Amino acid sequence: MWQPEKPETKRPSPYLSSSDKSIPLSPNTQPESTDAIVAFIGKGVEFKGTMSYSGTVRIDGVLDGEVHTDGTLLVGEEAVLTAKVSAGTIVCMGRITGDVIAKEKIKLMAPGVLSGGVKTPSLSMEEGVQFNGTLEMTQAVKDMSRDTSLRSIDDSDGSPLQRAAA
Repeated sequence: MWQPEKPETKRPSPYLSSSDKSIPLSPNTQPESTDAIVAFIGKGVEFKGTMSYSGTVRIDGVLDGEVHTDGTLLVGEEAVLTAKVSAGTIVCMGRITGDVIAKEKIKLMAPGVLSGGVKTPSLSMEEGVQFNGTLEMTQAVKDMSRDTSLRSIDDSDGSPLQRAAA
């Protein structure tokens, strides 16, 4: 007997935090919008070279080379990256070998493996993740103007320091 199609019901993902809307989606989940991901390297695909992009890219295949973006890099469970990675946000459930720099944050999710140097202002790691390497926590880049004029400690009127004492 014919029945009308039922609308798909989405199950909430344990990898998504309702308070963290800046990370589009876990590599395990289907994107809400196809506009969210600008490129996709699927399982079984091998890419060698340098990848530069804006937006979000999901990798489930093999990448050997470099990745440069201010956007988001989603690394799926089956992904294997041997690369120098520089991104705004990195969400990893796969394997990354190489130096990784994130301007905003890195989320390592089980069963992810990261081997190499990491530089980021924010790092979160689930139980079951393997991290082998070095970590440097940096300040997040902020667009604030700041008064950087030098002032003498003894200067009561607050005028900028004109000449440094030798």
